[in-house]
Amino acid sequence: MVRKTQLWSMTKDELIGIEADLRRELFNLRFQKATGQIQNPLRLRTARRELSRVITVINQKEAT
Repeated sequence: MVRKTQLWSMTKDELIGIEADLRRELFNLRFQKATGQIQNPLRLRTARRELSRVITVINQKEAT
């Protein structure tokens, strides 16, 4: 889990890399849920929220 202060200190390229990793993880978690093989269902929610945070920081950095 990446903290909000850590996100703001990262460059845009680093944030885009984290976004790609989170999207990949979210896809895999959704796939595991659909097949009934998910180990930690709460990770799906936290991954979605982390992705949202990263996207928000990227958008705010572009606006300034």
